[in-house]
Amino acid sequence: MHATPRDLHAYYPQTRDSVVCPGGAPAQQARPHVGSTSQPRGNRVPRRPPPLPHRHRNARGARRDDQTALAHHHCLATPTTAPPPSASSRYGAYPSTNHPPVPSPLVSAGVTRWRSRDPDLCSGSLRSGVSSPLLPRLKSFFAFPIRPRHRPLRLIFLLTIIAVAVPTACSSLFGSWDFRHSHVNTLSFLSRSGGVELGNLELEETVFRVYPSLPRLRFLWSGVSPPGMAANLAALRPWLCLLVAMAAAAASWSGVARVDALGMNWGTQATHQLPPKIVVQMLKDNGIKKVKLFDADEDTLSALAGSGIEVMVAIPNVLLDRMTDYDTAKEWVRRNVSRYNFDGGVTIKYVAVGNEPFLAAYNNTFDKVTFPALQNIQNALDEAGLGDTVKATVPLNADVYMSPTDNPVPSAGRWRPDISDLMTQMVSFLSNHSAPFTVNIYPFISLFLNDNFPVDFAFFDGGATPVLDNGVSYTNVFDANFDTLVAALKSSGHGDLPVVVGEVGWPTDGDKHATNAYAQRFYNGLLKRLAANTGTPVRPNQYIEVYLFGLLDEDIKSVAPGNFERHWGILRFDGQPKFPMDLSGQGQNTMLVPAQGVEYLSRTWCVVNTESPNMDKLADNINFACTFADCTALGYGSTCGGMDSNGNASYAFNAFFQMKDQADESCDFQGLARPTQTDPSTATCNFTIQIATTSAGSRRLAGPFAAVAVLVLALLH
Repeated sequence: MHATPRDLHAYYPQTRDSVVCPGGAPAQQARPHVGSTSQPRGNRVPRRPPPLPHRHRNARGARRDDQTALAHHHCLATPTTAPPPSASSRYGAYPSTNHPPVPSPLVSAGVTRWRSRDPDLCSGSLRSGVSSPLLPRLKSFFAFPIRPRHRPLRLIFLLTIIAVAVPTACSSLFGSWDFRHSHVNTLSFLSRSGGVELGNLELEETVFRVYPSLPRLRFLWSGVSPPGMAANLAALRPWLCLLVAMAAAAASWSGVARVDALGMNWGTQATHQLPPKIVVQMLKDNGIKKVKLFDADEDTLSALAGSGIEVMVAIPNVLLDRMTDYDTAKEWVRRNVSRYNFDGGVTIKYVAVGNEPFLAAYNNTFDKVTFPALQNIQNALDEAGLGDTVKATVPLNADVYMSPTDNPVPSAGRWRPDISDLMTQMVSFLSNHSAPFTVNIYPFISLFLNDNFPVDFAFFDGGATPVLDNGVSYTNVFDANFDTLVAALKSSGHGDLPVVVGEVGWPTDGDKHATNAYAQRFYNGLLKRLAANTGTPVRPNQYIEVYLFGLLDEDIKSVAPGNFERHWGILRFDGQPKFPMDLSGQGQNTMLVPAQGVEYLSRTWCVVNTESPNMDKLADNINFACTFADCTALGYGSTCGGMDSNGNASYAFNAFFQMKDQADESCDFQGLARPTQTDPSTATCNFTIQIATTSAGSRRLAGPFAAVAVLVLALLH
């Protein structure tokens, strides 16, 4: 099928799920991921400064779960006229046909800051033990946020300094490079940031006696040359060092930018959460150096302390009204940002003020409070002395910009008419404070909403028929989405404003297009483009700061938009990888490093008892189990969608059984269920064993479920 600009209208806003409370008040923003609904789990905080009283901590009540049993935890104090957003209004259609969707632009290149600790290759520190990290300092100096048109100058300056300064510095240090008197000497050229070992030379005096070919190498570095070499060494050594230094810089330039530009969304909407320390270690094991949170949870930030991982903390939508008071904003900054700003603390880079607050489905609920909240938070950061390193931003859905119906191409991108003035003001504020524009984009929704959407246009492998926009060719919806945003920014006079992709990903279950194969295809294309700094047609040859959505599957997310909502993770709920991938974008796909030290419940499942005399009640009990447990894998096109009624019952009963920590009474269902130690999983359908957790978060979440479940079971009996 030929992709036309009109075809792209099938996918526009990629809103996440949202909740509407009694009276019409939305319980949270789209995809808020704002943590637990209950009280703080503990008192694990960094050693200094001392923790703040719990009563002053950031509220953690806004969740995106729309189940009735939890709804009272997230409602706004004042009712609103916002109607419950439908799946179509969340992901595709505007409430008014006057503003149809346009090519969902993806996000643009963000600003990435290197935080290198590369050893100095030519400092002589191997002998003296004194480190002088020249290259990392140069790299950090030239990695400050600059406008795209200035980046070639940065590269020229860097190469000039290397070419002039490094040979001179190395020449003055060769006298100290003496291996003659050491028992074992190691010269290691290691770029820690890029994780690339350029070489390792280990010399031992006894080795030279065994291998006659090695003395020449030893002479070269020790300053003792065999006949014929003395005249050339003075010129050879500086340039040899220059070659090594330039190789290290090149590896760091490409590798570090590639790794540092990639972050991960860490959501916690799960009945059984992995301990934060395990998650942080898993992030480090996989080289993930950025993480985006949906709250400022104390336990999570405590686990991130000292890790070196850059963090985006968040203020949920339900708190935006409070942040319009400057004193309240200052207090929030003090308790959730300044508190962790110490040596060995948390490297907070961004504060997300709300999450998709201008979503059209919210009917302007947060329009009047978001910008004042943004201003107050950034001003509070400035007053706290953090404004140069921590920036406030607002993650927005792609429905804030659009192309007109009569010209639905990226270059015609403009702000949504009802918020055009507001967006112009906010973009100017972001630009004045050197803060990025943050947007969430989901090409997957193109396929979910429209079976006629050209499948290849959602991916990056060039199989789609190009869409032309004034001579510019678009072969994927990511670029079209991104450049529509850039056009909207240009319309406000800020076409070069850095853009961060706050969320982008592909689910692996819950829909016919949500598969491991499609997810792997999507990530392969996306990550290769990030590694190559491909950019987009309007912003070519730029790296893009991207946060993948998401890290882990979450089994209590709202399924109002679709069953796929609980399967966005590149890892399963227990931190185990789903498919091979290469986060560096080099195409060397391997399984990611899984979570270590995860404890599971006993290997016991709950399955249907086919000998029960109550088989006529099977459907009611399946419905009951799936009301409280996650049965999204049973849907059409999902991994467990092809089983018979007994298979469906076993899956539902086991999901409830695991959610209830395998309590004996949770595997009965009026005599229709029985426990078993035989794994009922099939080739395509996995019957899970939940992780063992005694965390307060899990107990709190299970509490409301347990009370309602017991009541319903009693009624069924």
